[in-house]
Amino acid sequence: MNFCVVGAGAWGTAFALHLLRLGHGVVLVPRRSAQAEAMYATRENADYLPGFVLPPELRITSDLSAGVTGAEVVLIACPSHALRETGERLQAVLGADSGVRLVVSLAKGLELGTHLRPSQVLAQTLPGLPVGSLTGPTNAAEIARGLPGAMVLAADRANPWMTGVQTALSGPTLRIYTSDDPAGVEYGGCLKNIYAIAAGCCDGLRLGDNAKAALLTRALAEMVRVGAALGARPETFYGLSGFGDLVATCHGGWSRNREFGQSIGEGRGAAELIAHRKTVVEGYNTTESFAGLCAEKKIDAPILREVHAILFAGKKPAAALAALMTRELKRESLAPLAGV
Repeated sequence: MNFCVVGAGAWGTAFALHLLRLGHGVVLVPRRSAQAEAMYATRENADYLPGFVLPPELRITSDLSAGVTGAEVVLIACPSHALRETGERLQAVLGADSGVRLVVSLAKGLELGTHLRPSQVLAQTLPGLPVGSLTGPTNAAEIARGLPGAMVLAADRANPWMTGVQTALSGPTLRIYTSDDPAGVEYGGCLKNIYAIAAGCCDGLRLGDNAKAALLTRALAEMVRVGAALGARPETFYGLSGFGDLVATCHGGWSRNREFGQSIGEGRGAAELIAHRKTVVEGYNTTESFAGLCAEKKIDAPILREVHAILFAGKKPAAALAALMTRELKRESLAPLAGV
């Protein structure tokens, strides 16, 4: 199968290497021409995934039109805030006779302002084209090395290409499951970044394993409840895109969201950290978007609310912890509509 991967950050590059190992035709399209030229010349993504050789079979170009020519599946591996613009660029170069049969988002964040999920943004910008989302507990460097993992591919309507794409993406080191609950799959992938920031704050405050385990247990309960209130299926959040990604992102030393939260817990300011970062912390903007969405829908999400206060109102992590610990006592429940 022929793939075009749009976006050459760590994740886009790693997935292109995975597809290449499976024997597919792959074109990688960096956003910037200078990056494309450097990667083509050195056969390495020194900026985002250093240490991995890009084989000569991997085509690299910044020309999106050339990149999608002949592609059957387009994977969009850009940050969520660039997804709409990327979708619009893609729509502009796809002709009526395009062979693209499925466009899949690899992003994990809600759009600011609209609160739309990645596949919803793509559906708006690419009318008439089937869209989906691919997510799960996957560290880019591990996928690039060929270490084992699993992901879930979701779309909200029947697509005869889904089974074929599932088979094409799967191999000895990566197992792909399918889902017809894109809302649950995408909300899980977004929410876990917010809770990873909270977990990082725990690490930065050196609160210990007990506190972090308690936080993640209640974060899962909140994830299920928020997702169900937004129309997703509760059981989806116990799968790879929910619980699986939550565990990986909240514990992985590689996690940008967890590392970001740890720096805040150690006393750094969120705005200062964001201003000086080269790589994207998806949980930052997603916290703002989800806080607005929950306020609009009148959904109570205490952990999310406290993370928002830390990031955007200057609240100290220790004070946020105290606010959570002194809430009204109640019976434990993991039911979708139970309080956190």
